[in-house]
Amino acid sequence: MYFIRNVVFLLLLLICTCTRLHAQIADTTTRQSDTVQHTDATTKNVAHIADTTTHADSLSLHKVADMLKPALTLADTAGKVKDTIHANTAPGGGYAINGKAVDAHTGEGIPFATVFFPHSPVGAAADINGNFILKTDVLPGDSVIISAMGYSRYGRHVYKQQHNYNFIAEIPLSTNMLNEVVVHAGEDPVVVLMRKIISRKPFNNPDRTQNYKYEAYNKLEIDLERLSKEQFEKIPGFNKFSFIYNNQDTTDDGQPFLPLYMTETLSDYYFERHPQKQREFIKASMVKGVENESIDKFLGSTYQNINAYNNFIPVFDKQFVSPISNSGLFYYKYNIKDTEVAYGHRIILVQFAPRRPGENCFYGNFWVVDSIYALQRITLAVPKVSNVNYVNSVSVYQEYAPIKDSIWFGVKDKFIADFNAPYGVRLPGFIGRKTTTYTKILVNDTSVQNVLDNKDYKQDVMKNDSARLRSDSWWATHRSDSLSKNEKAIYQMVDTLNKLPVVTTYKHLITFALTGNIQAGPIVFGPYFYLYSNNSVEGNRFRFSASTSDQVSKKIRLGGYLAYGTLDGAFKYNMNMLWLLNRKPRSYLYATYTHDINHGQSYYDQITSDNIFGTLFRKAGVPYKLAFVNEARGEYFKEFFSGFSYQFFVQHREFSPYAPLPNSMFLDDKGNPTNTVISSEGGVRLRFAYKEKFLDGKFLRVSLGSKYPIVELNGAGGAKDVLNSAYNYQKVKFTISNTLKIAPFGTLHYNAFAGKYFGTLPYPLLEIHPGNEYLVYNPFAFEMMNKYEFISDQYAGLALEHNIGGGIFNYIPVLKKAKLRQFWTMKSVIGSLSQDNQKLNLIPGGYPFRTLQGNPYVELGTGVSNILEIFRIDFVWRVTPQPLATEQKAKYFGVFFGGRLGF
Repeated sequence: MYFIRNVVFLLLLLICTCTRLHAQIADTTTRQSDTVQHTDATTKNVAHIADTTTHADSLSLHKVADMLKPALTLADTAGKVKDTIHANTAPGGGYAINGKAVDAHTGEGIPFATVFFPHSPVGAAADINGNFILKTDVLPGDSVIISAMGYSRYGRHVYKQQHNYNFIAEIPLSTNMLNEVVVHAGEDPVVVLMRKIISRKPFNNPDRTQNYKYEAYNKLEIDLERLSKEQFEKIPGFNKFSFIYNNQDTTDDGQPFLPLYMTETLSDYYFERHPQKQREFIKASMVKGVENESIDKFLGSTYQNINAYNNFIPVFDKQFVSPISNSGLFYYKYNIKDTEVAYGHRIILVQFAPRRPGENCFYGNFWVVDSIYALQRITLAVPKVSNVNYVNSVSVYQEYAPIKDSIWFGVKDKFIADFNAPYGVRLPGFIGRKTTTYTKILVNDTSVQNVLDNKDYKQDVMKNDSARLRSDSWWATHRSDSLSKNEKAIYQMVDTLNKLPVVTTYKHLITFALTGNIQAGPIVFGPYFYLYSNNSVEGNRFRFSASTSDQVSKKIRLGGYLAYGTLDGAFKYNMNMLWLLNRKPRSYLYATYTHDINHGQSYYDQITSDNIFGTLFRKAGVPYKLAFVNEARGEYFKEFFSGFSYQFFVQHREFSPYAPLPNSMFLDDKGNPTNTVISSEGGVRLRFAYKEKFLDGKFLRVSLGSKYPIVELNGAGGAKDVLNSAYNYQKVKFTISNTLKIAPFGTLHYNAFAGKYFGTLPYPLLEIHPGNEYLVYNPFAFEMMNKYEFISDQYAGLALEHNIGGGIFNYIPVLKKAKLRQFWTMKSVIGSLSQDNQKLNLIPGGYPFRTLQGNPYVELGTGVSNILEIFRIDFVWRVTPQPLATEQKAKYFGVFFGGRLGF
């Protein structure tokens, strides 16, 4: 189940994956530059660099040599040239070359790119958005060159018989730092500049404001690439639907892609720094093809915030060092490349690249405002050698504009990622494109605080009931960025495809493969991986599971299963009911009755062997320890918007063990020996998970975790003589867990736990420390411990897992290319057993239960993960307790495998 949950999560993450970034940018000013003279094809430029030691004086000139060395590429109209909307016509018999220089990956304009004819004084400079116009009476040559600092050179043929040109030039970032000849005395000016930028971060960071508000327009597009029309038509059932290829476009490297899916959201976002609060109101949402309402919230701004001023920038689940990090000079090398003017301020272009390959660093460039040292725009690209799975390339673009003359606030951002299967560059993949524009910005305004202090708003993200009902005409007047022809066609295509029966069939098949369930009208069958298993009591076990779908009721789900064992010839079954009283915040009633084999217990998570995987990967030579259970349980759960929740439960249980587990210590409610432990108990679970995120299904939901610690407190008590119960007892348990991001050293997950039982009890009612009797690594159990090996009536423990990332593998070329990752684990628990419970359960000559009193259990592990971008191998040593005289030392070391899909 642990592996399967990760598979499902990755598919969901693919839909939302480009929605992780929040930031900045749109230009309100354009600048038409003067004509630039070029003396030869290599073009020597002089960069006028702002003073980095004082705010007013200027530095000596820095002569930049050989900046245009990358090879020239000529593109005709069939290449990376796209029509623009507006053109400037040449007067008389002259020539007019109109166009826009854009970043090939982000599609954003390249500021101040130069356009010129080689060996000619004829040229022009683009404005801050990359738009340019070059007019000339006579063509000085047959090709025009476009160059920009930090980008490869671009060329296009021109012809004397054609007098007007109108195109978009898509130019890729250069991954090489250009050579620079610098004439100066003393410290390197770029180092001085970076120190100024870093020192001014607390003043320039938009989050330094007391509060702010903006309207955010988010647009997410997912494109299919590396699947030709001919290949598409070979998919069974799809040969009639190749009309979708009418929207085909081309990437910056000439690869065709098919715009396949698009979503839009429009929201108002509010933020307060101290005390930190945030709230978002989603006013409109256009999400076609996905009916899950919770997806809308993840397409807003709350769940995608990044800030280039922070020391680390998240890229999926990895933390990358920001180029303006406080320790940026240790991780990056920088070059000053150019100076220009924007919004009436002189801005400086700085190019950066990682000092050492393999570290989580970007390459790219940024423009910084002279004297203020605030970012004006930044382009970040993830190197191909980075240890990020399923991604060919990632680009991030952010833009800032002055607000109230003193704050440079984010007005636009873009995030583009090219996804592919592991080692599958030639296989079909996806391109995710996320664009956000920010308008109607208010800073330090009392209206923001009024909204955040309003007690009527209980959630951080709230969606208008009519958000999905907005008309096309409403969107046309409210979106801050118009849709292209291809983007408009996507909506029409999705509507058409969703009406096709074959598409519905494929959706059901994919759901079945990933979740194990398949819906047939009012009934959901599955999961399929429970269909067969094998154990020592039942022999071959066959199980059929089903539940009602939301077509029967959207609030009540009825479910259950029927199982049969060929060895014992007995039927087993379960019946359950879930009644959702409220979805936001969540509350429900749940009832279940089970008449079946019990496969083991765990206070971390439910561990079971009742599936095909448990049968295939069981450790050799380890006997089964099973019991038959009749159990009735009822629950009431209520959650609050604060993250606090409580659950009341009542439970009646009959536990009858099979050999080799003992039953000689069991008593009935009259005090007579019996083969069954009967208990009746009730209890409460208190849980606090601040800002925990969930992905909601039709009835169930998946937790996406919280960046804050999750705390649980459980208390329960058993009552004698209630439904033949034989024992009075009380128990209390406490856990706290969290995953810490400790960039650049990876992540550290911890889980601390403790508990205590009150009463003289047989082992089924005590703490049975969870052991792992399978070859698959289980994060919720002790790998080198067997089930029912150790019991306690009071205990405390700690589990750690430190995922380092590439570690030393980054410095070994072959292993770095394989993207292998390092980790280490530690699990420990110490416990004790009272004298009365020892006397009752530790019977000489009986079952060899052990106690951890004065001798804690400790196991250490290390291993390699991300093998083929999926698998992991764990090497685990059991350190204490020491082996008994009758035990083999070999059982104190084990090798386990597992799988995880993640970035």
